[in-house]
Amino acid sequence: MKNIRNFCIIAHIDHGKSTLADRLLEFTGSITDREKQDQLLDNMDLERERGITIKSHAIQMYHEHDEEDFVLNLIDTPGHVDFSYEVSRSIAACEGALLVVDAAQSIQAQTISNLYLALENDLEIIPVLNKVDLPSANPQEVTDDIVDLLGCKAEDVIPASAKTGLGVENILSAIIKRIPSPSGDPAKPLQALIFDSVYNPFRGIETYFRVINGSIKKNQKIKFVATNKSYGADEVGTLNLKQKPKTEIFAGDVGYLITGIKEAKEVKVGDTITDFENPTNVAVSGFEDVKPMVFAGIYPVDTEDYEELRGAMEKLQLNDASLVFVPESSAALGFGFRCGFLGMLHMEIVQERLEREFGMTVITTVPNVSYHAFSKKHPEEIILVNNPSDLPDPSSLDRVEEPFIKAAVITKSDFIGNVMSLCIEKRGVIKSQTYLTTTRVELIFDMPLAEIVFDFYDRLKTVSKGYASFDYSPIGLQQSKLVRVDILLNGKPIDALSALIHTDNAYRIGKKICEKLKELIPRQQFDVPIQAAIGTKIIARETIKAVRKDVTAKCYGGDITRKRKLLENQKKGKKRMRQVGSVEIPQEAFMAVLKLND
Repeated sequence: MKNIRNFCIIAHIDHGKSTLADRLLEFTGSITDREKQDQLLDNMDLERERGITIKSHAIQMYHEHDEEDFVLNLIDTPGHVDFSYEVSRSIAACEGALLVVDAAQSIQAQTISNLYLALENDLEIIPVLNKVDLPSANPQEVTDDIVDLLGCKAEDVIPASAKTGLGVENILSAIIKRIPSPSGDPAKPLQALIFDSVYNPFRGIETYFRVINGSIKKNQKIKFVATNKSYGADEVGTLNLKQKPKTEIFAGDVGYLITGIKEAKEVKVGDTITDFENPTNVAVSGFEDVKPMVFAGIYPVDTEDYEELRGAMEKLQLNDASLVFVPESSAALGFGFRCGFLGMLHMEIVQERLEREFGMTVITTVPNVSYHAFSKKHPEEIILVNNPSDLPDPSSLDRVEEPFIKAAVITKSDFIGNVMSLCIEKRGVIKSQTYLTTTRVELIFDMPLAEIVFDFYDRLKTVSKGYASFDYSPIGLQQSKLVRVDILLNGKPIDALSALIHTDNAYRIGKKICEKLKELIPRQQFDVPIQAAIGTKIIARETIKAVRKDVTAKCYGGDITRKRKLLENQKKGKKRMRQVGSVEIPQEAFMAVLKLND
């Protein structure tokens, strides 16, 4: 055990985590020249297309140092705030972390929040100053920033370049010297923590675990503590570039387990694996339950695919433990699921993965956050509102509370004005303004979570020319003046387009939604009114004009009454059609509400 090191790489987006992982794998000879490619561990199509890490990836390397052989278990983590749950799970399986900071961009918001996560878990931090070979790099100044943040010495910061391979040897020797070996007792009963799992259509569920105490053997009978079910360990092994079966995995090591489980519900991330004959009486404290930030409905395009969608969601949840879903139904869209996501990017990725990995085409409703409503009759009783249609009638409503967040924005001092006006427009209240250096400022705001759900991140990047980084944490609920804006199409409310909006913005947003829908909904044989309403009061209206057939074409000459008679007949037909006709709403219309500022 003294020759095992478990560590992860944490950093802000685009600071070079995956590229550094590539260099470590190359340097230790864990991959052959044939297997080499950029961002080798990002093995999902989506990750390669977008150039971001979505999943944490674990891999084992072997390295010789001072004539001793060491086993290094590396976990490469995502950098985007929407995937911070992946980072917290990776950190729980490690004793140390490489904190990578870009020498050209310095410390960003996500660097700080990932660092705090690692410190809470008592990890040994090794600061790495990456991209020192760039012409725009500022190594001396950024090293000083890191020293201020960590309270370490300047010589502890390792200058490196993941692109050229500079400093990789120093990083490996620092990992071996500074990160402690795992503590655990091989003689105790088996106790292993599940930190990830993935669905394999041929072999069932593959579970990734870290052994805390004891050891796990092939064909051993094991038990999952949380679900209290037992299985046979058909195959155990370590996670090299390809899975490498072993006969036994000992305390301190990381590996995978195949038991032939086909039911997604039977494996829970954060559960403890133990021996069936000689079980441990202490479950490993797993991870805190994930708190979704954004809610949206996901419905199958064809209602008959409902059960198939449920199966796809359960398999996806195995691989993405931060996805939460419950069944719900909508008058407009039939049966589907109310899903909780950690942010808009997370929602987009889930939708894309359902389509690519499981062939499910889905309709997503307008995202919103979770509110607390209180009625006049029972002012103590909380009514949880995840869907705008759950909001009680305004006449019986006492108050509504919405979730607020503490938002930290780090930006260049030139853009303070732009960032402030954006945050104030989003109902933010500035709490503090701290100069980290002469040119970089940290702004702290309290603002409603609902305001940052849609386009806040994109607009922040625009107003700061890409130089602002953003991180947030929930701070509880506060009372707000909120109203439900319903959208009526041809006089019928479309529940999937309802939204809870602050009173001051209701008229403006209602009008914009109507205008946007007028562009997107195709013309019918009859006039279609689009209305935005608060309760029974209509606040905005647009009309989609009918497609007209020229019924007077066959009239030539004669009295005007002949034409009028034909037009009157057409009018009656249109009236009847409007009563029975239904309007098809394209998928773009549901997503249009998000792009109101375009």
